[in-house]
Amino acid sequence: MNHSTAPGSRSATEHSGALHSTRAQPRRPRVLFLNRSYWPDVEATGQLLTELCEDLAGSIDVTVLAGQPNQNPEQQHYRPAGLDHRNGVTIRRVWNTRFSKRSFIGKAVNLLTYSVSAWAAALRLPRPDIIVAETDPPWLCLLGAFLRHWFGCALVVYLQDVYPDVAVAVGALRPGRSTILLRRLFFNVHRRADRVVVISDEMRQLLIDAGVAVDRIVTIPNWVDTRRVQPWTGANRIREEHAGDARLVVMYSGNVGLCQRLEDVIEAAARLADRDDIRFLIVGEGVKKSELLRQASQGGLKNIVFLPYQPKHRLAESLGAADVQIVPLDERVTGFLMPSKLYGVLASARPLLAVAPASSDLAQIAQRYNCGVVVPPANPAALAEAIAWCADHRAELIEMGSRGRALAVEQYDRALVTRRFGELIAALSGAPPAASSSDLPLESSCGNTSTANGDSVPGAFASQANGVHAEETVHELC
Repeated sequence: MNHSTAPGSRSATEHSGALHSTRAQPRRPRVLFLNRSYWPDVEATGQLLTELCEDLAGSIDVTVLAGQPNQNPEQQHYRPAGLDHRNGVTIRRVWNTRFSKRSFIGKAVNLLTYSVSAWAAALRLPRPDIIVAETDPPWLCLLGAFLRHWFGCALVVYLQDVYPDVAVAVGALRPGRSTILLRRLFFNVHRRADRVVVISDEMRQLLIDAGVAVDRIVTIPNWVDTRRVQPWTGANRIREEHAGDARLVVMYSGNVGLCQRLEDVIEAAARLADRDDIRFLIVGEGVKKSELLRQASQGGLKNIVFLPYQPKHRLAESLGAADVQIVPLDERVTGFLMPSKLYGVLASARPLLAVAPASSDLAQIAQRYNCGVVVPPANPAALAEAIAWCADHRAELIEMGSRGRALAVEQYDRALVTRRFGELIAALSGAPPAASSSDLPLESSCGNTSTANGDSVPGAFASQANGVHAEETVHELC
């Protein structure tokens, strides 16, 4: 008997094996992210979530339930309602009002209308395997908990900040029965979630103290794309246009809100008004900008310039226009959030001027890796003194910036950090982890570099100029 098969045909064994191989391939996990801010919004949480989802889309079916952007400076075209697809991610965009963020009532209405629209839209989406609830608006964890029960799936609460604690701390909410109830509701969700992702060790400890099981908390910091944000070394138009021939350019770049205490920067600029070699740039928008403009105008300050948000493709140039970058952390919110601008500053090879409590994670990073200067918050005199020291110690600033760049590449690079989030999703879904879509070889190492000279550093920041050994560790209400 002839057991050969006709040309181009497949034997029963081959066919069976092919079917078995096909069936053996696991289904890609379906993950639903809940957050109002997403591309083309340039707010920090939206940009980070966009990068995360696009990196995960290579191995996961990602859907984002997003609202309307608050900031779209490049006027990128997007579908304002319904389904859209971008870089492998399905975007389900819902309607919400877009009143000015300068009005507390308007901002609240914006978030409430998004919440109602998102609730209605979520019930009509395909069943996800995992829901990831972020904090824009802060009560999205409640929607996540409901949908977890509705769909019978896993829930990850992804905290960019801790509510309502941060809102009470800055006076946006009054402490009382309502905030106690709100906190109880939120933390009940945190305790029952399959995982809670936080972005700093301080936030992790806060959740542990609140009764969230240690094995349910995962610390994954925010990140920066170190291939896109490179140290700027050529001619810089932003610096040329707005700082002239200043020897030292001090910049704050980001949200101009309640948590940054930028009024202290204005006062520091006033104290340094006689230093023609120092210029200040404040880049960004927010509820406090008009007040700061008025403060600078009343003081007759000529050494400070306010600029709008810069387009994303000019981020490296914008950060590179400065010699030192201010990264403030109001002591009232220490432990409740971590400034996301830190990582872009590190990647740009510019030293950070961390205006933060010495015990905070932000200050500890600056000190441990000798990549910046630490100044106590709410102390304009100390801030002015630190800035004057920076103007007179340019060589040390360059070395600090180099160490910061190495730290960003080794520990906070986008490909490294988003891969960790992918591993978390894979562990919850039972799927094998996959490489991030942005994986590429990285550069350099985070080593110690001695300072250029033996000059001492003044009081409030005395430990910053000496070389230290690098360790292997290591939003926007306002």
